[in-house]
Amino acid sequence: MGQIKEVGAAQKELITVATDSATKPFTYKEGKKDTGYDIEVLKEIFKGSKKYKLKIVTVAFPSILSGVDAGRYQIAANDFGYSKERATKYLFSKPISKSHYAIATKGNKDYHRLDDLSGKKTQGMSGANYMQVLEKWNKDNPDKAPIQITYASGSTPFTQRLQLLENKQLDFLFYDAISLKTAIDDQGYDLKIRKLTEKIGDDKDGQEYYLFADDAKGKELQTFVNKKLKQLKKSGYLKEMSQKYFGGNFVPD
Repeated sequence: MGQIKEVGAAQKELITVATDSATKPFTYKEGKKDTGYDIEVLKEIFKGSKKYKLKIVTVAFPSILSGVDAGRYQIAANDFGYSKERATKYLFSKPISKSHYAIATKGNKDYHRLDDLSGKKTQGMSGANYMQVLEKWNKDNPDKAPIQITYASGSTPFTQRLQLLENKQLDFLFYDAISLKTAIDDQGYDLKIRKLTEKIGDDKDGQEYYLFADDAKGKELQTFVNKKLKQLKKSGYLKEMSQKYFGGNFVPD
């Protein structure tokens, strides 16, 4: 479902990639051009393919995985992390980047652990890995003041949350270090970033993946993408793109 054979000599199979184009530097737009680390790596993976033609569509974040479920999209590319819940429904590529959780604040707040966020206000996207970490802390710590979480709509830009933090309407933002640094530098906000000092999850913590439907077509694309990723890592392309978009080497070991 969802695959379209194009008419013409090439008869290539159309593979539709869904992204929100609002998670810089992983995925965003420059004018009408789709770009970012996730997008440029994916373009390189499918470049020159005799079988597939890539199409990138921008949708609201919550619609990405629901669209994969419905067969509208074959690949989800949006700084997706691993979770056991997602692993029951989707296939994951090899990791394409590795960041770490970080906390952004206005002023020199001494927030380094989840316990430090008890009773504090934040906002995020429902279903995102970062919010699931905070939700789990609330569930696991019923004796402590819960982290006060509100949820932004799928079409709300990340920069709006930064503005709320800058204006002290939020106490902190919990996100990955790469995204926080990029957005704060771009907007010129006077915000501080601190790495979360406690380890969360397992060795997949902080790693980013492409996601596919858990079906025959998804397995076919997973195999194709993973083979190309291995080649791009060996050639140094992933490191080059990481330096360009992240300002450092965030390629997984």
